[in-house]
Amino acid sequence: MAGISIFDREKNQFVFHPGPVFTQVLLADEINRATPKTQSSLLEAMEERQVTAEGQTRPLPHPFFVIATQNPSYQVGTFALPESQLDRFLMCLSLGYPDAAAERALLLGEDRRSLLNALPAAMQPSQLLEAQQALKQVHTASSLVDYVQALAHATRQGDLFAEGMSPRAAIALLQAARAWAALEGRDHVLPEDVQAVLIPVVAHRLRPLKSVSGKISASSELLAQLMLRVPV
Repeated sequence: MAGISIFDREKNQFVFHPGPVFTQVLLADEINRATPKTQSSLLEAMEERQVTAEGQTRPLPHPFFVIATQNPSYQVGTFALPESQLDRFLMCLSLGYPDAAAERALLLGEDRRSLLNALPAAMQPSQLLEAQQALKQVHTASSLVDYVQALAHATRQGDLFAEGMSPRAAIALLQAARAWAALEGRDHVLPEDVQAVLIPVVAHRLRPLKSVSGKISASSELLAQLMLRVPV
């Protein structure tokens, strides 16, 4: 994934050939089938925006972000992602099955892989960087930060979760709320923005404390309870 050095006879030296991680958008398909060693390398890329290979550290392109898919943990050949790596993913979404219309389009349409060649770019890298910078201008009131802190504090105490939200998770929640507010056309964050992104941002970072009715409760269900407990 990081790359490899191959001996070049003409230059009489080893030449480093970058691996697939040297890109702006990395799609890690079935990430939990990767070995722990590979996952550890990806963790450095996601956190430090750099890769260490053969004793040398190389920066990654900018902007850089990772989109990953994973298989159900009960399937054979999967390796559970460590908490430290889960904490680096901003959101975790469940796509589920396509609806009837979308599935029919898949059945009757062109091959999905061939369509990629004709897929136009949605924006340029510079436009993405401008959008990221613009989020810093979205106003966040002190009382809104109090609400985010109250949610984080509530996950760290009580009877719902084994461990609470990390400071990184709270930062991610606030950043995602700013982005949600901007998508809604507002220049300020509301508590509803925090609630809208709480489950996809936080659920994959938390582990339920105990089972309910003989099975482990989903973190998303417990977060829904948490929103009812913590006053706005």
